[in-house]
Amino acid sequence: MMYEWVTDAAAEKTRLDVWLAMVLDVSRSAAQKLCKAGAVTVEGAPAKANTVLRAGMFVTAEYTPKLEALPEPQDIPLDVRYEDEDVVVINKARGMVVHPSPGHADGTLVNALLFYTKGHLAEMSDPIRPGIVHRLDRDTSGLLVAAKTPRGRDSLQAQIRAHSAGRIYYALVHGNPSNERGIIKLSLGRDARDRLRQAVLPDGRDATTHFTVVERMPHYALLRLALETGRTHQIRVHLSYIGYPIVQDPLYGRKRDRFPIEGQALHAAELSFDRPADGERITVTAPWPEDFAACLTKAREEA
Repeated sequence: MMYEWVTDAAAEKTRLDVWLAMVLDVSRSAAQKLCKAGAVTVEGAPAKANTVLRAGMFVTAEYTPKLEALPEPQDIPLDVRYEDEDVVVINKARGMVVHPSPGHADGTLVNALLFYTKGHLAEMSDPIRPGIVHRLDRDTSGLLVAAKTPRGRDSLQAQIRAHSAGRIYYALVHGNPSNERGIIKLSLGRDARDRLRQAVLPDGRDATTHFTVVERMPHYALLRLALETGRTHQIRVHLSYIGYPIVQDPLYGRKRDRFPIEGQALHAAELSFDRPADGERITVTAPWPEDFAACLTKAREEA
């Protein structure tokens, strides 16, 4: 399967193998093997793993992901918050995996969307992710938009690349930031010691998160977060790195949390984008789920 990309500004000064591992969702060693085998080109020429990318470069990779089977439609209830002929916005439940992956062959949001749309999801470069233009972690609840048509896919992808699609999250964190608002700019990449984790890396991909303190509690704070970029685990890594880890985060948080929630207290509450059909600005919201609200109650009660 041939993949093709034009690199954006986030790829500037990033090693090819690091960038390829992210976009193909493979290990860095697997990306290096593809380069060594001559399966990757930059600007039409075979490229080495240590090639440093710039924005606007044309990159191709010949790669076939290992698939057990294509996802099948499954009748799984969905909380649909908005829909038109090109896109559908879902309020994803905490614990739901977005697309099939090792250990999660079915029961995913993709399976549910295939049933709901009667198979009308836009084709993507990865056939196990039809319609998926961005993702939420399994244990992050909230809004996700999927593309039903090629027009919807192309429009949403362009808006995400241009940072014109708005994504607002709320997180309950340990501690109280000294400033009422701030911007976190830290490059991220896969942790070399643990493939499940991301880490702050000098040669990682640019990542920017804006935060505002909404409420302060004795030992915790409620933050409103706006994404400028959308890297894997971005909010979770950024907040942990600056000393305010998200409550109950199993990868980047503290080990002794006792809050009534399975997974990190992080919710994607607002999503805004230009409607592909006519450019009208659409804003969709989703209230905090019960488990998130219960965490806030507990945090307020702790003296």
